[in-house]
This record gives sequence, C-alpha cells and structure tokens, in this order.
Amino acid sequence: MVINVPILTIMRVNALWRLGNLCSWTQVIIRPKSIGIIGLRYASTSIMPDLTANRYNFKRGAYNSITDSHVKYFEQLLGQYQVITDPNECLGYNVDWIKMVRGNSKLVLKPKTTEEISAILKYCNENCLAVCPQSGNTGLVGGSVPVFDEIIISMKLMNKIISTEALSGALVCEAGCVLETLDNHLDNYGLMMPLDLGAKGSCLIGGNVSTNAGGLRLLRYGNLHGSVLGLEAVMANGDIIDCINTLRKDNTGYHLKNLFIGSEGTLGIVTKVAIHCPTRPNTVNLAFVGLESFNKVLETYHLAKRELAEILSSCEMMDYQSMCINTDLLNLKSPLTNKHKFYMVIETSGSYQIHDEEKLTSFVEKAMDKNFIEDGTLSGDPTKIKYMWTLRERLGEGCLLDGYCFKYDVSLPLPNFYKLIEALHKQLDNTRVIRISGFGHLGDGNLHVAVSTAEYDPEIESQLEPFIFDYVSQHRGSVSAEHGIGMKKTKYLAHSKKPQAIELMKQMKKMMDPKGILNPYKVLPD
Repeated sequence: MVINVPILTIMRVNALWRLGNLCSWTQVIIRPKSIGIIGLRYASTSIMPDLTANRYNFKRGAYNSITDSHVKYFEQLLGQYQVITDPNECLGYNVDWIKMVRGNSKLVLKPKTTEEISAILKYCNENCLAVCPQSGNTGLVGGSVPVFDEIIISMKLMNKIISTEALSGALVCEAGCVLETLDNHLDNYGLMMPLDLGAKGSCLIGGNVSTNAGGLRLLRYGNLHGSVLGLEAVMANGDIIDCINTLRKDNTGYHLKNLFIGSEGTLGIVTKVAIHCPTRPNTVNLAFVGLESFNKVLETYHLAKRELAEILSSCEMMDYQSMCINTDLLNLKSPLTNKHKFYMVIETSGSYQIHDEEKLTSFVEKAMDKNFIEDGTLSGDPTKIKYMWTLRERLGEGCLLDGYCFKYDVSLPLPNFYKLIEALHKQLDNTRVIRISGFGHLGDGNLHVAVSTAEYDPEIESQLEPFIFDYVSQHRGSVSAEHGIGMKKTKYLAHSKKPQAIELMKQMKKMMDPKGILNPYKVLPD
C-alpha cells in the first residue's frame, strides 16, 4: 500500500505508528512532497520480530499480571481515551522502530500531567506492577519497549512548552515535546536546541534526556549533562522530585538531575526539563567532501579543528557503503560526481556570512592542496544544506531497507574508529551479509555500525556479539555512545564499567526503586 501525503500531515517518522488503523502491519511507504521517498517500511506480521523474552531468553520477574480491576482503576484515573487495551493498538507500542525487539504489553497508559504519572507509579508500586516508560521509541537497544507484559507509559500527551526566557536561553517544557517542535518554537526567539538528531521529528525530549542523547552537534554544544539546567521526575513510589531550575550556576549539594540523565527510566520517569538553548547562528555553511582513505578523514578533521576553530559546529563521516544506502535504497543523489571511499559533512555556524564562507573555502583549498580531499562542494544555501544533511540523517532509516539490520552505537578513540568496520569484514560470514556500513559523529568519536542481512540471522548475531564489544573494550571505547544500554547491552555493561561502579549503580537502583518496577531488565545486569 502506498500513501501520498504532505510531510507535515504525519510529523515524520514515528507518528506513522498511529496513522489511521494501520496496525495490520502491511507495508507502508510514505512519499513526502518535500524530500521524495522516505522508504519507511512496516513489516507484515510474517516478519515481525520474535518476542524479546523468547529471542533473548529472559526470565520474568516476580511482578503481578494485569487484571480487570487494574485496568478499571486506570480508566477512572485517566479516562477511557487515555487507556489503551486493544491488542492492535498496543502492537505499535510493543515493537521498536528497527523491528529488533517485541514486548507483550496489554496495557498502554497516556498520562497528561505529572500528577497522573505520580498516581500511576504509586499504584503500580503498591500492586507490584512493572512499567515501561516510552517516549518516541527511536532507540537502538530495546530500552523503550517491554520485555514481557510491563505497562507502557507513553509520554506523548505531555507536550506543553511551559516557558521560554529569551535573555538567558532557558526553555522549560514537558517531557513529551518533540525535539523538532521545540527547535521550531525557539526559532521565534533567535535560539536553538543544543542537540540535533536524525530522528528529531519523532523523538521526545524526555527520551533524549533519559538516554543522554548526543546527536550531530555535540562537537559544538556538548552533551546533555551540560545543557540540562534542571528537571522534574517521578520516583517509583510516586514521589515527585522537582529539580526544575533555570540558573546556569547552582552549586547547592548533589546534582540530582544527573541521576536521571542517561538512566533510561530505571530510576524515575522524567516529566519536565529545563534546558539551556544557545543562540541560533546567523549563518550556516556546509562542505560535503569525498576522500580516498580513513587516514585522510582524520587528517581533514584535524585540519578543520585548526582552520575553522570557533565556527566549526559539526563533523560527520560516512563510508562508501553508507552512501550506497542513500543512492541505491533511498533514491537520493550524491552531491559529488565521482564515487569515493569516504565522505565527510563539515558544518560551520557563525555570525558573519562572508567571514565564514572565506574560512570554509580556505580550509577546503588547503585540504585539497595537501591531497586530503579528492572532491567537494560548498554551500551556504539553506535548501542545499538541508539536502546534504539529509544524506547523513536518513542513514539510520535507510539501512533498514536492505532487510534486517543489526545496529550498534559505540564510541572509540579516533585512531581505532574505522578499524572496527575493517575488523567486521574479516569477522563476519560475508555470504550471509548484505552490507556492512559505518557512519557517525567524527567530532565526538561516535561510530554507528550497521550490518544488514536478508532477515534476522542468529548466526550473524553470534559472530557480532560479543566480538564487537570485546573490540571496543580492548581499545578503551564505550559499548554505548548515545543510545544507552537498554535490554540489549546489559551483559556488556562490564566492558565499559568497573565492578565497583556497577555495584554502586545497583545500590542506587535498590534505594530508589526497591521493588524494581521501573523499566525492568534494562541497563543493569542480573
């Protein structure tokens, strides 16, 4: 089935979960008018992922099962339309967007206020009912969908912007606000969100905070531990922790906000966020370049840091197979005539167009004189810039079109950054693999690995894991750069954290959630 609709009608990727009544999971291809075929496919039930509990051999915790009396309580608390029990509707909340995991929740709650979440958690804690907080469901590690039948608490209706301070740059909003919506709102104040993700049209700020999302411009604006000024969260027992603060400096005791940033909903549910938003640049320029080796990529990045300095806002890389995803699967055209083994997207942001153009042009000329770059194109035109960013931003979506995709999000020291991809070519059975591609945030050492097979292949998964995490650990990297641990990486947490640190995490979890009802089976190993 093919549906042609304007892009604004569907709010991009994850809003499609609820487009009419498409829960029969027939194939849907959306053709937005502005960017061509989006290629997002929803699998038929015949290729739905196995239940997570079965595929990954989980044992259910000692939680109670949902009864009619529980459902009745929630209907009285929230109202009938905020409680979903229909299996077809629940299905969209039970499966992650890359179709890797599938839960079996029979109840989805959609609260509108912090007080409603407080009442929900208080009741669930008293009745030993496990819950799974869910934002935009755009993660890669199974953190936002149930493992068994946990109650899903969807944050999508908590989408109010509470305040915006133009002078200080402080924005306060509810956790269910879509990242792109917030950025568009801030444009009216000459501000911008400090993070930018390919999934910005569907991810929610609460989920971004709960996973400590990084994105395309961490190089310039840092991670969310620095940008989040304060937050509000609800504990497992229903207590509301109000740490909302719009001050940039508040050195009064423990920074409790940092407990919830990156905790993936296991310590509390983030309900409101106060975030510092930088001034939106007056001028943005982009260079899209092709290179012959990864060593040239590193040399170009090093030169960019020296030559572009204060105006450098992003530095991304893609390999040849990543570009083939764009050209062969997404029907996008490369800005460069010739094919190259590697590509880079280098963005500058500043206040004076002529100055920034001259600096970027001078940098590219020097890089070409040094034979770092084979070819390239520069633009300050917003339309062309948006298109060139599309080639990087849509890779996460495009790699799903090969079939089944094993996706990994790791960070590595730059000398070892792309060697992981080279090692995978030797490690994997290439007769079973369609594509191995690597792309990511060069500026912060975050590599996205995508390995495509025709369908889920347990043999390839056994070749990937633990190999990929062993490699990362041996080279002093992190098994998760920006998507968290979820349920997929719990047994590999020790590859990046010492036993004493993991034990302290367990003690904090036990203290803040004694019955373990908050997002069980996630983050911490058994």
